[in-house]
Amino acid sequence: MSLTLDPSELDAALFDMDGTLLDSSAAVVASWTLFAQEHGLDTAEVLGSIHGVRAGDSIARYLPPERVAAETQRLIERELGLLDGIVEIPGAAGVLRALPDAGIPVAIVTSAPRDLALARLGAAGIPVPEVVVTAEDVARGKPAPDGYLEAARRLGADPARCVVFEDAEAGIRAGVAAGSRVIVVGAYAGASTTGLARIADYRELRVAP
Repeated sequence: MSLTLDPSELDAALFDMDGTLLDSSAAVVASWTLFAQEHGLDTAEVLGSIHGVRAGDSIARYLPPERVAAETQRLIERELGLLDGIVEIPGAAGVLRALPDAGIPVAIVTSAPRDLALARLGAAGIPVPEVVVTAEDVARGKPAPDGYLEAARRLGADPARCVVFEDAEAGIRAGVAAGSRVIVVGAYAGASTTGLARIADYRELRVAP
């Protein structure tokens, strides 16, 4: 089954990164499992709450405010050392190259900090577009729409004429709140995905001539 994008209907395509453009699940599970163990937290609960959310926002749920910045930096440094095995979601690199040629500008909107985002994109062999909105660029992370609204602003795009590719609850809610069309990548299903289009990976995506 394929999904077709019509350039005449779109100002831009906005992509989440982890789980949407690349698979970093092994690194995420390893780093957050260790975080949970170090702080005596329930690992399953932690892993169930972090996907698509900025690290600092997640850590703030579990630790006192005065410890959040240091623990966030510690976790990010750990994740920077866990780049082996990070791979693209099939077809992702090709789509990021092809869409601009079809007249659809692209941006990445990620909850990761910039250094980690660039490192993971490089590890997966995914081209870095001119516009990359990261954790440091917005006051509010996903599920707030700020990141997607900022990406649209930088591209000179109307958010209502943008398509957002997402794989997680927080990001899907952010894309919907931005007023954009949202396409789910992968198998995640929840209340927020009802009625949304879905692709397993980018081999199912087509661009109308």
